[in-house]
This record gives sequence, C-alpha cells and structure tokens, in this order.
Amino acid sequence: METTKSIDKRILSVDALRGFDMFWLIGGTGLVLAIVKLFGTGVQDLLLPQLDHTEWIGFTFYDLIFPLFEFVLGMSVLFSLKKILQKDGKAAAYKKLIKRFTVLFILGVIYYGGLSNVWPEIRILGVLQRLALTYLFTGILFIHFELRGMIIISASILIGYWILFSFIPLPNTGVVALTQQSNWAQYIDSLFLPGKKNGPGGLWDILGILSTLPATVSCMLGVFAARVLQSKKLDDKKRLICLIGGGLVMLVIGYLWGIQFPIIKKVWTSTYVLVAGGYSLMLMGIFYYLIDVKGYKTWTSIFVWIGVNPITIYMLRNLIDFGGISKKLVGGDLAIIAGEQWAYLLANIVSLGLSLVLLKFMYDRKIFLKA
Repeated sequence: METTKSIDKRILSVDALRGFDMFWLIGGTGLVLAIVKLFGTGVQDLLLPQLDHTEWIGFTFYDLIFPLFEFVLGMSVLFSLKKILQKDGKAAAYKKLIKRFTVLFILGVIYYGGLSNVWPEIRILGVLQRLALTYLFTGILFIHFELRGMIIISASILIGYWILFSFIPLPNTGVVALTQQSNWAQYIDSLFLPGKKNGPGGLWDILGILSTLPATVSCMLGVFAARVLQSKKLDDKKRLICLIGGGLVMLVIGYLWGIQFPIIKKVWTSTYVLVAGGYSLMLMGIFYYLIDVKGYKTWTSIFVWIGVNPITIYMLRNLIDFGGISKKLVGGDLAIIAGEQWAYLLANIVSLGLSLVLLKFMYDRKIFLKA
C-alpha cells in the first residue's frame, strides 16, 4: 500500500458512488435493518428481503453491492491506466496493473485468515481476490483493445457463458443442470480450485473460477461508463442519456433474457451481469447529474470519505471489532433500558459512526491508502 497526500483531480460522483456502495458493507445494512425492524410487519416484509442476498434465483438490492463495486473498479481502470498508456506506454501500464493485482490478491488471502490458517484451510478466491482478478483481466483488455474490441469480447463472454450453462451437459451426467448442487461452476471448482471452498456444501466457491469471467464483464462496464464521462464529444445531456438510457436497455434485456437464463448471483449468470450493470449505469447517471451537473454536493460528504479509502475500511472492519467496541460503549444497562430493538439500532449507529470518524480523520489529513 502507498500513502499519498494529494488526490488527482477526479469526478466527485465516482468517489461518492463508490462510497455509497461501500456504505452498505461497513455498517449501512445493519443500520437500515435495525430501523426497518422498528416498523410493522408490512414494512418488514417489503424491505427485509432486499437487505440480504437471494438464496438462488432472483435479484435483491443487496445483490447489487458487489457488481456495483466491480463497475466502479472498472472506471478506475480507465482513470488510472489511460494517462500511463499515453505517456509511458504498455510496459508502465502493466507494471501498475500487476502491482495493484498483487496487493489486492494478497490482502484478500489475509482477509480470509490466510496467515493464521494452514493448507488446505486457506481460501484462495474471495471478494478481494475476485476484484484483483477482474481488475487484471479488464486492464489487459483495456491495454490491448479499442472500444469495439472490448465490447465484442464482453458480449462473447456473456453469450458463451449462456451457451455453456443452458445447452451443454455436465460431464459424466448427460444432463444440463443449473442448480446449487449441480452446475458448471461447481464442476470446474471441484476439479481445479484448491484450498477452502466457501460455496453451498463446501463443494464449490460462489466466487470461484468460472464465474470470474462474467464478473470481468461487470468490471468492463465500468470502463465503458468512464469513457462516456471522459468523452469530449458528449455534453452532459448526452452523457446522461448514455448512462441512464443504456442502463434501462440493459435492464430490459436482462430481465427478459432471465426468463430462459435465470438471474443468479452465485454463478454470476449473464443475465445477472446485465441487470446489475443496468442498475449500476443508472446510479452512475443519477449521481453524476446530482453532483457534477447540478452541484448538489453537501449530502455526499460521508460517501466521499468512504469512497476515497474503500479497501482500507474494508480491511479494518475485518481486523477491528467495531461491533464489539460499540457493545462495550452502549451495551449493558443502557441496552436493557432501551429495549432489544432500540439497543440493536444504537449499537449499529455507534459501530458505523466509529468507522466514519476514522475515515473523516484520514480524509481531513489527506491520507489515502491505495492498492
């Protein structure tokens, strides 16, 4: 990791969107969950399912968090590599790409206890490892292909993934299957993925080998969005049409295609890429319009604090027990007096608040840790 005392001129809405996404991972979900539980069963029945992952087929708000981060990561590929390519060439771009990949991957292994576990209880693939791999693959494509080539490769991956899962029988079975117990991702992981597996039944990893390919397309969508934002040929109106209009088109295609090829996060189906990508594009358009076009920036402060140090707070929430600290501060007699539901809300407020205080401290002192 490197510490810098300054940030290059950047599009504020991108940092805010990244922070909005991370907000749900560092305590925002628990906070909203605690608030929802204060309401009646009607509100709970409507909102609670949106705060958790779909068991298999379907799409909830919480299913958007990971691909949205992939999307924003893809935007950073263009922002970080474009100038290097233009100024110093492909070798310099590869140097930065490989460095960031290596740091992210190692942090991912550490996050899942890689330094405290012994083989084979080490999880090779996880959230940060997937981010590392998709960043690497997206960066390679960005370095070697123009826009048309990247679009063709992305479409080919989605179509090829659909053909594999929908029409090609699993080896030794003669059956085309797409269930949690039997699918191509499970089959590939069972053969080639070493170490601890973190999927259904411990047979395969929901962040395993095969689904990294369509996840790379989720990252590539961020590259396309960044090109829209940086294009000098487009004014703000046309940028919004591309982002929000493009997002709507992807949603329609994704949901219609999902009738035949289900939307499944755990194997990152092509329809999941399109639906999550559609929402991501629309959110980017909304954030860009509100923040960079209309200039409404006051409400973004918390999200920006998070968005400029996302990996830092993600790791710290794993290493530091913010929840345990909050219970020491507001637990005990205070929790008993407040009652179970209010105590849960208060604990989540304090836990999230501790993270935000730390992030603001770093932001005010211009401390930004970059992989």
